[in-house]
Amino acid sequence: MYQQQSIISDSEQNLNNSHSIGRNLTLKFSDTNKGQCQLLNRDQIVKVIDLSDKVAKKCLVVDAIDLGARPSHLAKALNVSRQTIHNYLEIRKHFGTEGLIHGYNPEISKNLKTQRKLHAQERCRGNKAEQVAELRAQEAKETDHLSPQESINFSFDENNPAKQVASKEQPFAQTHDWEENRYAGQFIYWLPLISNWKWLHLIMGHFGVHWRIFSVFLLMVGANIRSIEQLKHVRSKEAGRICGLEQLPSNTMIRSWFYEVASQNKALVLLRDYFQYQIRAGLVSYWIWFTDGHLLPYTGKEKIHYSYNTQRQMPVPGRTSQVTCDASGRIVDFVIEEGKGGMKEQILNIVNKWLPELPGRPVVVFDREGYDSGYFSKLVKAGQPFATWQKNVDTKALAQIADDEFNIHFQFNGKEYSVLEKEKSFNYSDANKGETHNFTLRHLIIWNHSSHRRTAGLAWSETLKTEEAVRAILSRWGASENTFKHIQERHPFHYHPGFKLVESEKQDIANPQIKETSKRLARLKKSLSKLYQQLAKTKEQFNKDGTPRRNNPKQRLQEQVQHLEAEIKQLREEKKDMPERVDVSTLDDYRSFKKVDNEGKYLFDFVTTSVWNARKQMVDWLQDYYENETDRVDLFYAITSCQGWIKNTDTQVCVRLEPLQQTKRRIAQEQLCRKLTSLGVQIPNGKYLVVEVGENPTIRQNVQK
Repeated sequence: MYQQQSIISDSEQNLNNSHSIGRNLTLKFSDTNKGQCQLLNRDQIVKVIDLSDKVAKKCLVVDAIDLGARPSHLAKALNVSRQTIHNYLEIRKHFGTEGLIHGYNPEISKNLKTQRKLHAQERCRGNKAEQVAELRAQEAKETDHLSPQESINFSFDENNPAKQVASKEQPFAQTHDWEENRYAGQFIYWLPLISNWKWLHLIMGHFGVHWRIFSVFLLMVGANIRSIEQLKHVRSKEAGRICGLEQLPSNTMIRSWFYEVASQNKALVLLRDYFQYQIRAGLVSYWIWFTDGHLLPYTGKEKIHYSYNTQRQMPVPGRTSQVTCDASGRIVDFVIEEGKGGMKEQILNIVNKWLPELPGRPVVVFDREGYDSGYFSKLVKAGQPFATWQKNVDTKALAQIADDEFNIHFQFNGKEYSVLEKEKSFNYSDANKGETHNFTLRHLIIWNHSSHRRTAGLAWSETLKTEEAVRAILSRWGASENTFKHIQERHPFHYHPGFKLVESEKQDIANPQIKETSKRLARLKKSLSKLYQQLAKTKEQFNKDGTPRRNNPKQRLQEQVQHLEAEIKQLREEKKDMPERVDVSTLDDYRSFKKVDNEGKYLFDFVTTSVWNARKQMVDWLQDYYENETDRVDLFYAITSCQGWIKNTDTQVCVRLEPLQQTKRRIAQEQLCRKLTSLGVQIPNGKYLVVEVGENPTIRQNVQK
């Protein structure tokens, strides 16, 4: 009885130190240490903090609000104003959790002070509560002219995409005077993407305010920043200005943006609309399409299907990105497939997918992986023109062809070529359908005078001339390849921003029993071969009366041979009855296959594709201003690497690049910037994008002051 009374007394005492803040949440303060506080959810401790730590107190406020606490009750319990709580929430919204922490200025050691001074430019300066108040005032000013319904509803309208998000969440919403920016050259990607590809409108139409993560990806791909983790090395304010943001948030906030977009599962829809628009607008050609597979390696611990590494010539865990390009190297479409994938199926699938948007079937070009008489038969029956390399070429037979028989001569990539066209017949029998298909392909014998080598290719097309077919074959492989070898060097082509593993639908593998049986058959055949040799060398032994001896070595060898032959025959019959592939769930000591979810990879590769195609377009524009073809691509990347200055007004966003030193390069740089500005690019909030070349504008400002 004494113990029960004591318990009731303690609970009544604790009630005086507890404050209900809504949603079954309670703040409980300690009796012994007034600064210690517990956050309880249904009497279960969520966290324990020390209120003397201002950072912990701010985190407690935002976490409690996220759990459903009422701001008025929370303000009363913590003895703070509701305006303070609102400021904490707005600061986190605009500046992230890092903003709450960077606003904290406790008594710190000299070493930490030194570190904060070194990284002062990476943090947003000033009173964040005042900055939030300015943002609210600007938002109220921008929405005064809207009706109550319009001020709430910012759904995407194709005719007026500016209504998609609030004005303060539009790109390049914050105005400022000239500021130095070391990433100014990356700004030029925005102009052709918005003008030609309607890139920003497409993204905002699908994701609204989440355009921000795509602008960050655009900076990463353009500046060759290989991962989100490497963003910690960039200057957040300068990078944010180029991305259309106030400043680049912390990596934690960027990842939260990415997960919010990836969780919507709209990547394939976004890619379909992007590829469809560029085909309809004529931004990619449809005369010749090149398809090739590229390894996306996986180095994790989970069990996934194997792809093939061409450089190492061995299978490795990973996926395969099947990419289709046009004759100029612009990416037409791509698909990421599990394991090695199927390039043959992908070629026809891509053409059939976009055939309603095309005037006719493009000529597809692929490497020796697609060399197969059955596949050639399928392409011919579908009426699909193609060109490819010949596999297993008889070089001795080609070397015997007289030189004067090669009647077509041309130059390609600085090398002399001669071509002889013949015909090659194929006879394909389909065992499943019981049909036989006889067809003839164009046999292109190619003589490379530089290397003194001869090889051959195949083609089936009535529109391609002999020289055009050979040029198509030479355009994407060997020393002439100029797309994906370079895209991997210039841009983070293999990066996957976030891995998510799910159960694979392909759980079947090659029957391991067949492999074990084959090994056993090989061992038995080897033993049988040795017995045959011993049997041939062993002589028959007889008794004096001419009868075979009972302990005859040759007779023993014959019995062993018969036994092995019977065992081999039995194993062969068992092997025939075994299924070729089995499900791993039916086997012992086998783990199930996992599959990498490609949603995040599709989103990042969408930006990589956009940057690559825009780069191709701008390099083509440079052709009119810079004659040196071998140096044109390097000139473009030199322009994108330029530092400069950025100014954002109510009507335009202007970026001024520092001039290049060489006269010819500087003139080409100026002409390209004029070309981009003449596009009249306008973002959804009505501002025009302008890029120019000139001297430091901040010097003039300082002189005027």
